[in-house]
Amino acid sequence: MPAAIPIATYRLQLSADFNFDAAAAVVPYLRALGITHLYASPFMKARKGSTHGYDIIDHTQFNPELGGEAGFERLSAALKQNDLGLILDFVPNHVGVHFADNPWWLDVLEWGQTSSHAVSFDIDWELLPYRARGGVLLPIIGAFYGHALEHGEIELRYDAKEGSFSAWYFEHRLPIAPERYSEILRTVVKEAGAEEDAAGKELLFLASRYHGLRRPNRKEAPAFKAELKAIGGSADIIARGLEAYRAGPDRRAQTLTLHHLLERQHYKLGHWRLASSDINYRRFFDVNSLAGLRVEDAGTFEATHRLVKRLLVEGKLQGLRLDHIDGLRDPVQYFHRLRRLIRGARGDGVTPFYLVVEKILGEDEKLPAFSGVHGTTGYEWMNTITRLLVDGNGMDPLDEIFRQISSKSPKLGPILKEAKRRVLETLLTSEFIVLARLLARIASGHYSTRDYSEDSLRQALELYVLHFPVYRTYLTSSGPSAHDRSLIAQTIEKARADWFAADDGIFDFLRDTLTMDLVKPGRAAHSAPRVRRFALKVQQFTGPMMAKSLEDTTFYRYHRLLALNEVGGDPAAKALPVDAFHQRMQTRARESPHGMTATATHDTKRGEDARTRIMALSEIPGEWASAVARWKVLNAPHLVIDGEMRAPSATFEYMLYQALLGAWQPDDDSFLERMQAYALKAAREGKEETSWLNPHGAYEAGVNTFLARILDPSISSEFLEAIETLARRLSLMGALNSLSQLTLKATMPGVPDFYQGTEFWDLSLVDPDNRRPVDFAERASALASLETPDWDHLARHWPDGRLKLAWTRHLLKLRTELSDVFAGGDYQPLEPTGPHRNHVVAFARRRGRDAAIVVATRWFAAFSDGGRAWPRSESYDAALDVSGYSVQGFADADASKLRLSDVLGHLPVAVLQARYHGAAKPARKRSRG
Repeated sequence: MPAAIPIATYRLQLSADFNFDAAAAVVPYLRALGITHLYASPFMKARKGSTHGYDIIDHTQFNPELGGEAGFERLSAALKQNDLGLILDFVPNHVGVHFADNPWWLDVLEWGQTSSHAVSFDIDWELLPYRARGGVLLPIIGAFYGHALEHGEIELRYDAKEGSFSAWYFEHRLPIAPERYSEILRTVVKEAGAEEDAAGKELLFLASRYHGLRRPNRKEAPAFKAELKAIGGSADIIARGLEAYRAGPDRRAQTLTLHHLLERQHYKLGHWRLASSDINYRRFFDVNSLAGLRVEDAGTFEATHRLVKRLLVEGKLQGLRLDHIDGLRDPVQYFHRLRRLIRGARGDGVTPFYLVVEKILGEDEKLPAFSGVHGTTGYEWMNTITRLLVDGNGMDPLDEIFRQISSKSPKLGPILKEAKRRVLETLLTSEFIVLARLLARIASGHYSTRDYSEDSLRQALELYVLHFPVYRTYLTSSGPSAHDRSLIAQTIEKARADWFAADDGIFDFLRDTLTMDLVKPGRAAHSAPRVRRFALKVQQFTGPMMAKSLEDTTFYRYHRLLALNEVGGDPAAKALPVDAFHQRMQTRARESPHGMTATATHDTKRGEDARTRIMALSEIPGEWASAVARWKVLNAPHLVIDGEMRAPSATFEYMLYQALLGAWQPDDDSFLERMQAYALKAAREGKEETSWLNPHGAYEAGVNTFLARILDPSISSEFLEAIETLARRLSLMGALNSLSQLTLKATMPGVPDFYQGTEFWDLSLVDPDNRRPVDFAERASALASLETPDWDHLARHWPDGRLKLAWTRHLLKLRTELSDVFAGGDYQPLEPTGPHRNHVVAFARRRGRDAAIVVATRWFAAFSDGGRAWPRSESYDAALDVSGYSVQGFADADASKLRLSDVLGHLPVAVLQARYHGAAKPARKRSRG
């Protein structure tokens, strides 16, 4: 049986091209590497062709494109044979919608609010303007609705096998409400001239039997459909009669007939651009084809977790990673339910079940104590490592470089605030309008607050959102915690300070609504359900708001040092002092020692080793400034200028140079294509010169042209020679940074997580570039040849990646041998001394008498001739105080000082087994899941 708490996890991205059988084939390699748990991307039934699995359409089935249940069983058998556990990336709060494949969504379109699945979706049915009946907006039309209708792009069809009618817009199925079937049958029989035919009479008789509104109803509809498809010859009459609904040019009557039918459905078709302002179902961020689930509904929770429960009962699932928990209405309730489900399914309340959450934490923000949760997926620790390894002395010069190039202050606040405004005005307008209207309705519900106008309330709420500093609060139906109450109050005061109209208590009203104090006993009688709904829905809104504004906008505008522009990070952050790092690790060892530590994921903005290359720029800011100045001159003729358009812009050009250095692989034939794809995504995400909503074709083409020109040896030889020279140096310093990053990840408190393929150098760009196929056969072959690593030889040939692979296995072997030390051991900082002490990060992990001494170095320019030569151990003039430890492998094992030159050997990192002979403290109890 695999350990309940993983020693190390390995993320695999499953797809039709890398299915269950492909995953099973690499399981022996993962075991040889030292992995204990395979961490799989979502494998429930997703939309056909999905490359990521997050667009689930049926939580109760395995994805047939991955091999279905039979394929999963083969993977499960391989895992059991190799004693590996399975962790599933589970998506609890959204599903793929539109198209023709989600049975729940199709049922809601057919039956509206009477659908048994309507409760599972967060739809504001009454918000569609100029419409007599409630409905859900479907922003799926590629042109204006009228244009699509008049050109015959929307078609009414009959399914003879089901006895049902649906409108179709290309691949999108739009079920017709059965209450309109009688109307359709009368129309098609008349159009077909079949009133006197036997089949026609039967159709008319069937249509006449259901009188009154909403008939046939849900109970009657199956029999109606069965009888309809059983009428002999009916399909032929219907096929001819559907000409009455065949819209098209010069078919005005038929176009109006189809339009009137569509207007009487439980949905309203619209142009895709309407989504940003008019959509009335909660989405995953701004993705129209992913609808939020109301997993707080007990029935929805049970249905979506049915397969998970079965796998737990069968002992085939050892952990869960919960996707996007900030989308949950009430995470506290959710995790209580999930823990009950896990305990009931496993029948074991003692053995921990590994549970981590995808949660982005702000600076100094702590993860709430959710039931059974061991920690996050590790973004905050990735950024902690990055900030530890960047050179603080280079940050102010980098600020100045960015200031001069962008003509902007290096302060992040104004850029983030402007990005939030852009997102509010474009991407998430509809969700914000829903909240503003609900707030106005609450105010109008009592005479004491009814004079707050909807416009004033909207502006006040907007200021609150603009100033809200983290992703969300975690109120429950019973109210806020002290921390959340303080956070809301502080944000209200910042919003109030930014308000130029008369206050008149409007911010006090907003604060009390957000905290739900408005409905406390003794207060004016506002609607308690509406107040609770508003407060909890605001929480679901601020998360996507921050993600789209910071990660997906500001990160592509603020380019001081791209290594810091990472998920969960602060692009304007300063370097992290070693003492602060040690404090964080000691806290983590006490409070959440089993959360994941990631350095690359499917969501990170670039590969982990591309990031470590860019980190090295902080060590040579003067050289970097000179290089950029020269490159801008060399590449000026390659800019695309058209009137006031400059492609790329000056700040975007600066960003491209960093991205090029991070990903530099001149021997990769696809490098230009990859960089152009990255540049297109980065430009659109930044929403300055172009965007996803409003693409600027000329600018985008200009950026592509610029990249093609500067990477063309026939016209840019001088630039290419210059960037190649710097890239070669940064590659070496980046590789040294990577070894330190890897060592810290594997030895600090937490569970190290490895993203697929990153045991070799990972120079990928943002997705989808980081989901390219991985050559596991090459890695398995290389690993087999490294049973007894020759570290000196591997260091001399570091560019081939085998050094990183060998060091990964070495670290994981130590984690296995000292599993108690790393899983539950204390964290003790070790004090370096000597002239080079600031280049050293050292600590001990200890449990009982067993211990490990960890040494990682940083800021390598001084020891590598600026990236020109592998550092020599004798160059390090520093020593470690290891009082109380006996270190294996040293002649004087009881010495209190270890010279760094003796410890490092061929690599700039070391992990040494040791015995502790000081006063032993009682072993800390393991955390329970």
